[in-house]
Amino acid sequence: MIAKVIVDIALDREFDYAVPPELEPAVRVGVRVHVPFGRRYASGYVVGLAAHSSHPRLRPIAAVAGDRPYLSDRLIELARWMSEYYCAPVEQAIRAVLPGAIRRRGARFKTCAWVRLTEAARPERDDKLSDRQRRIVERLRAGPAPLADLRRELGVSAAPVRALQKKGWVELAERTVERAPLAGREILRTEPLTLTPAQAQALAAVTQRIDGGNGGVVLLYGVTGSGKTEVYLQAIRHTLARGGGAIVLVPEIALTPQTVERFHSRFGNRVAVLHSHLSEGERHDEWHRIRDGGADIVVGARSAVFAPVPRLGLIVVDEEHEPTYKQEEAPRYSARDVAVMRGRLERCAVVLGSATPSLESWHNARSGKYALACLPERADNRRMPAVRIVDLRLETERQGRGAIFSRELLEAMRLRLERREQTILFLNRRGYATTLLCPRCGHVARCDHCSVSCTYHRTDETMRCHICGRSRPAPVRCPQCQDPAFKFTGVGTQKVEAAAAKCFPQARIARIDADVTTRRDAYDRIFGEFRSGRTDILIGTQMIAKGLHFPNVTLVGVIYADLSLHLPDFRAGERTFQLLAQVAGRAGRGEVAGEVIVQTYTPFHAAVQAARRQDYPAFCDQEEEFRRELNYPPFSHLVCLTLRGASEERVRYCATALAQRLAAAVRPDVTVAEASPAPLARAKGLYRYQVLMRCRSTRAMTEPLKQTLSAFKLPSDVALAVDVDALNLL
Repeated sequence: MIAKVIVDIALDREFDYAVPPELEPAVRVGVRVHVPFGRRYASGYVVGLAAHSSHPRLRPIAAVAGDRPYLSDRLIELARWMSEYYCAPVEQAIRAVLPGAIRRRGARFKTCAWVRLTEAARPERDDKLSDRQRRIVERLRAGPAPLADLRRELGVSAAPVRALQKKGWVELAERTVERAPLAGREILRTEPLTLTPAQAQALAAVTQRIDGGNGGVVLLYGVTGSGKTEVYLQAIRHTLARGGGAIVLVPEIALTPQTVERFHSRFGNRVAVLHSHLSEGERHDEWHRIRDGGADIVVGARSAVFAPVPRLGLIVVDEEHEPTYKQEEAPRYSARDVAVMRGRLERCAVVLGSATPSLESWHNARSGKYALACLPERADNRRMPAVRIVDLRLETERQGRGAIFSRELLEAMRLRLERREQTILFLNRRGYATTLLCPRCGHVARCDHCSVSCTYHRTDETMRCHICGRSRPAPVRCPQCQDPAFKFTGVGTQKVEAAAAKCFPQARIARIDADVTTRRDAYDRIFGEFRSGRTDILIGTQMIAKGLHFPNVTLVGVIYADLSLHLPDFRAGERTFQLLAQVAGRAGRGEVAGEVIVQTYTPFHAAVQAARRQDYPAFCDQEEEFRRELNYPPFSHLVCLTLRGASEERVRYCATALAQRLAAAVRPDVTVAEASPAPLARAKGLYRYQVLMRCRSTRAMTEPLKQTLSAFKLPSDVALAVDVDALNLL
C-alpha cells in the first residue's frame, strides 16, 4: 500500500511513502505520520492511499501518531480548494485547517492523579492509622478527589497518601483533566422565544435547506435588533434534532463571550468555544471534544470554520460583512467564503447574517445565487433609534475651535446620566492624540520604519506606531527645533475618555480598545460591568460597534464619522456606512427609544445620509452603480500582489517587471494595473509596491499568475504576498 503524504514543509506537493505491513491497519486518510525526509524526520498527513506509485524506490513511513485521523476527507478537499483558490502551498492550507495546539508534537491532554478508597478501607480498622492518614480516609469516604486538591484541602504532603497506597487502603490513578473555557460559569437556561412572522419565514428558509440534504446559502438581512440570533438558535435546534452539528462564526473575540452565553444558555455543554484568546491547552481539549462528539455546536472566530464537527448540518456566519473574517497571512482566506465552500462540500446549509451585508453577498442574493430572507423590523416592535447628524464645520465656527463633543452630544449625555441610562461613544482610533506637530518648524513625529505619524499615548507617555508597534518616550520639546511649545493634535479614545471625565466628573466611565484588552479576561470584565449598570459611559473602537446587546443603552455618539470615509480604497463608503449603521444599532434595544448623534465634517456624503435613514438597499443601489462603472467587486474579482523589501529601487523594479509579464500572459478580459507604491508605502522598514488584477473569473487570473511566478524568480530580499479577493488595499 502506498500513502500520499503532505509533509509539513512548504513545497506545495505530495510525496509517496511505502506503508510497512505492521502499520497498514493504522494508516488511513487524515492520520498524522512521521516520515523520513532527506537526512531527518518530518511530520505530515496522509491525504490519499494508492496501490501503485510512479517512483520505483519508496521510503517507508516511520510511525503513526494517534489512533484516529486528524483530517476528514472533506476537510482535506477544502484545504486543496483553499490552496488552489488563494494561490498558497497546500501545506499552508493544512496548517490553517488544524490549530497549532493540535499540530505540535508536544500538545497533550492534561492529567492528574486521583485518589480513591479501596475495599480494605473499613471503618473498624481506622485505629491502625496515623492522624493524617485517618483525616485523608475520612475525606475520601465522601468521594474520590484529585491528589493536589486533597493535599491543599487537608494541608498534608503526598507521603501519608503514598503510605496508605502501600497498605492497600487507597488507589491512585491518572485521569484526564478537561481544560474547559466555560468551567465555573453559572448560566441560566433559556427556552425558545415566539418568533415574529418575518423570523418564522426566515427560519423556514433555513430549515428547508437543512432538510433538503443538498445545503444552500441563505443571506439573512435583518436590521439591528431584529432577532437574527434567535433565528440562528432555532435553526441549530432543528439541526440537532436531525442528528447534525453546527458552527457559529463571530467576527470579533469581543463578541464571543456574549454569544457563547446565549448559545450555552440554550444548549448547555453541547457548546464548544474556539478562538485565539483561549490557552493552548483549552484549544487542544476543545478541538478533541468536538472531534470525539462531546460537543456538536462550535462558537468561535475565523478559524472555527475548520472545526471537526461530525455530521455538520449548519454553518452560521454572523456579521458576515466584517473584514476581520479575512486572514492576513497566507493562505489569505475569507472565513465567510470558506464557510460557503465547506457548506457545498458537506452539503449543509449556510446562513450569512448581517444588518449591513457586504455588496458581494447582496449581489449574490439579488442575482439568485443565494436565497434572501429579510427581517425589516426590530423584535417586539421596538423602534429604530432616531439619528441626528451634527455638522462639525458649523460647530467649529460656532465654538471658534474644534471640539470633541458638540453641544447636542453633551446635552444628550447629561440627560442620560440624569435618567440613569447608558451611553456609548464610538471613535475608531485609539491613543490620545494622532500627531505631534511643532507650529514653529512644522516638524511631525513620524515612525522611522513606516510612512505614518506616531500616535501619542498619554497613559504611559509614549509615541507609538500603530503599524509596526514600535514606541519611544514622548518628547518634552520639539525634537527638531527644541521649541517646548509643540502641540499634540487629533483625537483618540484616550482623549475622549479624558474629556468625558472632565465634562461629567460624577459619571462612571470605561474605555475598551486594543490598549486595555491585553488580558484574557478584559472583555468579560469590561462588558460585564457595563451590562450590570456599573458603567455609565463606555468609550470604544470598532469592537463595540456590532453584535452587542445592552438594553439600557439609549444614546450612541459617533465622535468623528469621517475617519474611514476618505481612505484611498474603493470600499471606503461601504465600510463607513456599515460602521455607522452597526454602531447606531446599539441604541434603543430595550424598552426606551434610542438616539444616535453622528458628528461629521461631511454631513451630505451618501454613506452618512444612508446611515442616518438606515436605508441599506438605497445605499447599495448607488454604490453598485459606481462599482459597475469601474468594474470593481462585486462585478469582478480582485487580486492584489504586494511586493516588499528594504530597497525601494529593487522592489519597484521587481513590481514593474512582474506587472509587465502578467499583462502579457493573461486573457484580454483581465485588467492588470501598472505597478505603483502601496497607499501605505513603507511598513516595518520595508518599501511596498502593488500590482492589482481584476476579472470576472478568479481562475483567469490565478492560473497565469501561478505560471508566471514559477518562472519569475524574485531576489531573496524581495517578498511577494498574493491576496485573492483582497479587502484591504492599504
